[in-house]
Amino acid sequence: MKKLFLFICTALFTLVAAAQNKVSGYVYNDGNLNSKKEAQELGIENVAVTNGKQVVLTDKNGKYELPIGNDNIISVIKPSGYAVATNANNLPQFFYNYKPNGSPDLKFKGVAPTGKLPKSVDFGLIQKNETEEFSTLIFGDPQPYTLEEIAYFKKGIVSEVKAIKNISFGLSLGDLVGNDLSLFTPYIEAVKAVEIPWYNVMGNHDMNFDAKTDNQSDETYEAHFGPANYAFNYGKVHFIVLDDILYPDPRDGEGYWGGLREDQLNFIANDLKFVPKDHLVVLAFHIPLSEPEDDSYRDEDRNALFNLLKDFPNTLSLSAHTHIQRQDFFEKKEGWLRDKPHHEYNVGTTSGDWYSGKLNENGIPISTMRDGTPKGYAFIHFNGNQYKIDYKVANKPKEFQIEIFAPKVVAKGRKTQAGIYANFFMGTPKDRVMCRIDEGKWNDMTYVSEYDPSYVTYVNEWDTTTELMPGRRSSNPIISKHLWQAPVPSKLEVGEHRIEIKATDMYGNEFIEKSSYRIENPK
Repeated sequence: MKKLFLFICTALFTLVAAAQNKVSGYVYNDGNLNSKKEAQELGIENVAVTNGKQVVLTDKNGKYELPIGNDNIISVIKPSGYAVATNANNLPQFFYNYKPNGSPDLKFKGVAPTGKLPKSVDFGLIQKNETEEFSTLIFGDPQPYTLEEIAYFKKGIVSEVKAIKNISFGLSLGDLVGNDLSLFTPYIEAVKAVEIPWYNVMGNHDMNFDAKTDNQSDETYEAHFGPANYAFNYGKVHFIVLDDILYPDPRDGEGYWGGLREDQLNFIANDLKFVPKDHLVVLAFHIPLSEPEDDSYRDEDRNALFNLLKDFPNTLSLSAHTHIQRQDFFEKKEGWLRDKPHHEYNVGTTSGDWYSGKLNENGIPISTMRDGTPKGYAFIHFNGNQYKIDYKVANKPKEFQIEIFAPKVVAKGRKTQAGIYANFFMGTPKDRVMCRIDEGKWNDMTYVSEYDPSYVTYVNEWDTTTELMPGRRSSNPIISKHLWQAPVPSKLEVGEHRIEIKATDMYGNEFIEKSSYRIENPK
């Protein structure tokens, strides 16, 4: 009898343990929008669900089952034609955070103990008429270090897009805050005013720096935003959001390194199995796949990612981190495995040059970035599996896309090494930028790798003034990746002469900006 009792106890324990090693539930049509599965609400077939590594599809009844450990976030991969509920702060609720013992004891609070796994972890979806033509709003690096900088972010950026219309969702590309993770809450409250669903990416300033391992560096992020690695669909676009910061740096245990863990690569591989090959795959992460520094990203991880994407002809990646703006194109020599290059858009930041520079008329730092790009944000317009990108400079008309630098006055007939410079913020070396004087002939400008002289002048003002200016000195300039130059004609009549710059971007959009200079007789 005693042996039988022990056998039954052991069997029950094994069954309980086995049950806690798996999670199951339903993805269902949440008809009454109460985020609870009712008996009459039907399951949805062929919806992807993930534990952060494995990805499975729901069966004909909408049911899924996945392995689970003691630290998993189960999330539904939103299919096209459906929406997920958002909370009071407009954050999409597509996940279940399972940490029975909670997060480790860290400086900034993580996830509280979630206790026993529910019998069924269900995800409600809301039917929605999604079109294949839609637009999104993209923020790079809000990165406030203080409540004062939160106020700058709200007044200088969020106020411009408050209650925006005809935008499907927003996305912040990491560095949501600047090391002080208690600022997550005021950041969330600030972005709430945009009044659209808002997704987030984890940045290197959003980490738990006292974490001992990389997979524990996102505990506070997870408590506020959910998984740092997830995916969703909209129209014919598949979005994959990734934490691409390895912390601590596996090379020496100090600082961080750009890259991906094996479990993240497994998640991407398993996720892409269910993505149609003709869809556009958009990757969103913080650290660019390539930076000016040679060793900022682990080569084998970039190569592994490119290998996973080799069967997808339509791809785009989005990054931030650099506090400049540039367009990168990866070809076979960089490890890309298709003939058509892979485009990565490194987005200009909403904090600009870390909230530095002179204060504008509203008391907000101008914060132009080191390559001469003014701070701002981006819109991406999707149509099927194609896209176009617009950059909007904060506190300027949407048409402002070029900064012109030219001398104020030159001597008539005298050669000068001064030049007319055009900083075309969204430009690439292959774009055409032209200049004409006094409505004369259009001439091609020359693409150059130099400091933007407008920004150099701007910084020099801080170093040559004899009176302290309000605000904080801007960072030193770096080489701009979108700068063009033309000679200054001096053999013209004395007087004012009109400069026109015309730039055509990679999508065929044309922009014109105007300025002027003066010719005087030599003295």
